[in-house]
Order: sequence, then C-alpha cells, then structure tokens
Amino acid sequence: MENPNKNNSSLKAVIAVLAVLLIGSLVYIFKLSSDSDVVKTELTSTLTEKESVMKDLQELKATYDAAIAENTSMSDELIQERDKVVALMDDLNKSKGDVSKFRSQVQGLQTKMKTLVAENDELKKQNGVLTVQRDSTIVVLGESKKFNEVLVGQNEALSKTVEKGSKLSVLNTKTAAYKLKSSGKQIETDKASRADVLKVSFTIAENQIAKSGDKTYYVQVIDSKNNVLGDKKTETFGDNSLTYSFKTTVQYENKTVNVSEDLPGKDFAKGTYFINIFDGGDLVSKTSFSLR
Repeated sequence: MENPNKNNSSLKAVIAVLAVLLIGSLVYIFKLSSDSDVVKTELTSTLTEKESVMKDLQELKATYDAAIAENTSMSDELIQERDKVVALMDDLNKSKGDVSKFRSQVQGLQTKMKTLVAENDELKKQNGVLTVQRDSTIVVLGESKKFNEVLVGQNEALSKTVEKGSKLSVLNTKTAAYKLKSSGKQIETDKASRADVLKVSFTIAENQIAKSGDKTYYVQVIDSKNNVLGDKKTETFGDNSLTYSFKTTVQYENKTVNVSEDLPGKDFAKGTYFINIFDGGDLVSKTSFSLR
C-alpha cells in the first residue's frame, strides 16, 4: 500500500501549481482587458479627433468655394488653396493613426484662408467702388452724348437756316415787248408783229448774311411754240442741264440790286411767253406774258 501522507503531499503540490496558474491567468486576462480598454479609448479618441479635423477641413473648403464663386481677380489663388484643402482631406481619409499632424496643417490653412478672404473682401469693396464710379461715368458720358447730339442737331438746323437765309431772293420779275424806234427810243407794245426786243427785269433783295461778290443768273425765255429764244446755250449743273437765252452777272454788295436786260429778236410768235430765272441749277423766279 502507498503511503497516504505521500499522496496528500502530491495533491497539495498539484493544487498549488493550479492555483498559481489560475492567478497567472487572471492577471493576464486583466492585463489584456486593460490593454483593450486603452486601445479602445485611444482609437475612440483618434476617431473623434479625425472627425473634428475633417469638419474643419470641410468648413475651409466651403469657405473657399463661396469665395471662388464670386469670380474675383483672386479666383486662381483661392482655387490653389482650396485644392490644398481637398488634398489634405484625402490624406486624412487614408490615415489610420495619429492625426495630430493634420491639426497643425489645418491651422496653417485656416490662417491662410483668413488672409485670402480678407483680401478678397477688400477687393470686392474696391470693385464695388469702381463699379459705382464706372456707372456714374457712363451716366455722365451718356448725358454728354445726348447733349452733344442735341448741339449737333441744333448746329445742323442752324447751318441749314443760315444756308437757306443766305440764298438771295429774286423778286418782281417782269417781261415786256418793245418797238425800237430809229431814234433809239423804245415803245412798249403787246403786238408780236411790232416787237423788236423783249425786256426782262428783276430785283435781287437785300441780304446781310449772304456772301457778297459777283452773282450770275441764267435767264430762260420760252415762246408760245416752246422754243428757247436768244443764245440757246446749254450749261450743266450736276446731273441736270439748262438751255438758256442769256446770262447776266451782277456785282452784289448785300444791298438791293435792280437788274434789266434786253433780248433782241424778230418775228416773235403770238401767244404766251414763259420767263424763268435760274441761280445755277435752281429756279429762283418765274413769270409770263402774252403777245397778240
């Protein structure tokens, strides 16, 4: 038979070993649990920090997007900074560890953003002032243009008035037939068979704004058979031509001038005669008379 004391000693030894192992296991499990909690805490903290940094970056991007939409002269620089924010957001999404390094970069970007936005706001103010000044200038220029157009219109009207007023008026145009006596005396007659000469007379009125100097008038006498009497010369004025009986040149000094010219002839036809006075190509006076 085995010794009972020896068996008890062995059992106690086994129990002691098991107790040590149990304590060791409990200590290990506790340590694992503590480490897990630490890791969990660190991970939760990391995720929270990551979300905070991402939120800041999203706000930065939104600020840049709004500034870029205003389409100022700083748009290119704003786009470059926004692209840096987008790139950092992409790096942050890919990161799985410490995000503290991103925080410092975010702070740098925020500082830059504040500077650029301030400059952009100042630029907008300056552009606003320039726009107001430009609009005011446009209004002034528009009013000046209208005023100039009115002046041009008035000047044109005045020029036309002066031009019209400077034209000489031919008045009191008269024509009569005369019998020429051997003594040189002229006796008025209304008989075609007795007429030797037609006397044409007219008056150039006084005009102080007309240009003084030689004035030439073309006289056209047409008999009852529609024949032009006298020289029957032709003068061209632009696209028009004029066949006239004679022309007379007068020295005009802005005073009233009476003009009288004789048109000799023979075998005058009976009927109505038409007399037209032309200043260049313009008809300025006309009359008629009859011979029986």
